[in-house]
Amino acid sequence: MTDRPSWAPPGIDINVPSVSRVYDYFLGGSHNFEVDREAARHVLKAVPAMPKVGQANRAMMRRAVRYAAGRGIDQFLDIGSGIPTFGNVHEVVHALNPEANVVYVDNDPVAVEHSRAVLEGNAHATIAAADLRDPQSVLDHPETRRLLDFDRPVALLLVAVLHFLSDEDDAHGVVATLRDALAPGSVLVITHATVTPHDRSLDDDVHRGAAVYQRTRTPLILRPVPEVERFFTGFELLQPGVVPMPHWRPDTPPGDDIDPAVLTGFAGVGLKA
Repeated sequence: MTDRPSWAPPGIDINVPSVSRVYDYFLGGSHNFEVDREAARHVLKAVPAMPKVGQANRAMMRRAVRYAAGRGIDQFLDIGSGIPTFGNVHEVVHALNPEANVVYVDNDPVAVEHSRAVLEGNAHATIAAADLRDPQSVLDHPETRRLLDFDRPVALLLVAVLHFLSDEDDAHGVVATLRDALAPGSVLVITHATVTPHDRSLDDDVHRGAAVYQRTRTPLILRPVPEVERFFTGFELLQPGVVPMPHWRPDTPPGDDIDPAVLTGFAGVGLKA
């Protein structure tokens, strides 16, 4: 039996790894348990660059958030937000527009409780405990409705989360439900783990890393790029399309020394007409 830290919410099983807490570990956070760290170590054996992948996800997210804010969007819905770390959505947004509203959504109790602590006293950011697999519960959550007006454009962020929805979860149907709730002018931001047909050895490593997630309650699903592009049905897919995360509108051109594992994560942004 693992000792329960004082900050762990009651009633959660700290002997089963959580993808949000494993991700927190990759990003250098401290709100994870030994079972999460052990799962992370197994992933790192297969894909040592996984922390760089997490950092690339966050960097792309920040660029996309700045893009949306530059369009005048002042409402942000970040589903599968995980445990807040430095440079999260509300920090990026509020540096540009202090009056913009941000709703984080997660189904991990640790992520929810820690988010509440981080956001306490912030009138323009909140956390909703809901599950992406039930998109209507996200849309109807009181915290979502309190801060977001779906009659106006919203930036919907699905960063590193759709690859945890299986075909049985109807991932494309989930995104369609969310899309239909968005007003014209809204933005959809997606990053997704995918296969790497250009590098068979790396592809094998990624699959071994994905196998570790089978131990969690949310296995990792690797989808080819055309399947990722399908999530943008009903949106205008903005240039440069669905591309490796470092290549989506980088602040500076990516160098030749990018770890190939980082290129297994793809990203895209769509605009609802």
